[in-house]
Amino acid sequence: MVAENLVKDYSGKIAVRGVSLRVKRGEIYGLIGPNGAGKTTTLRMLSTLVKPTSGRIYIDGVDALADPVRARRSIGYLPEDADVYARLTGLEHLRLYAMLRGEGDVEEKIKYGAELSGLGEKLREKAGGYSKGMKRRLLLAAVLMNRPRLAILDEPTSGLDVYASVRVRRMIKSYVSETGAAVILSSHNMLEVEYLCDRIAFINKGRIIAEGAPEELKHRYGAENLEEAFVAAVEEGAR
Repeated sequence: MVAENLVKDYSGKIAVRGVSLRVKRGEIYGLIGPNGAGKTTTLRMLSTLVKPTSGRIYIDGVDALADPVRARRSIGYLPEDADVYARLTGLEHLRLYAMLRGEGDVEEKIKYGAELSGLGEKLREKAGGYSKGMKRRLLLAAVLMNRPRLAILDEPTSGLDVYASVRVRRMIKSYVSETGAAVILSSHNMLEVEYLCDRIAFINKGRIIAEGAPEELKHRYGAENLEEAFVAAVEEGAR
């Protein structure tokens, strides 16, 4: 995935200011920043849901702005605010999303999604009765079972307890290991980012202010953890 000089201007309010990213196959890439920094807008542009004001996006070699329908065949997107259909069972969710994708063997996808979710017999129950962690695992499985070459995950563990968060992280790691796909994710949990991500970009006020591996960023800013590194990067950019 390659993004070049992405800008998003909402009628004079500039949310993203010249963001460029390159994410390789088999890489988990973190986009980290405070609320309002441009993370979600950037992810929505990469997923082709929002059209940039200017810039270019290439997904698996496809120009996503010139041919978004073709580019979407390679993309799986999990929004932060995604929710389940309360009256459908977990298995019915998987079947619905497998059929909506319209490609590949539906039954094989459902089997893979069920395995990824780790929900077992709970998949036969209505999703309205699931815990928040179970809902998130189901929705993540519904995205990943289609084997996207690029999975875009907006706050995949937001609001989850420690146990549920660990399960979700394992799902992501396992998927990348099995498929060699690329993952771009945002998260406010710096420990999670450090555990999951091969490379990280700090974004603030719509701009990328630093990029590198977790250890590289900590070393660059003389920080003990990523939170301290992020604060140092913001303060350096403000000088």
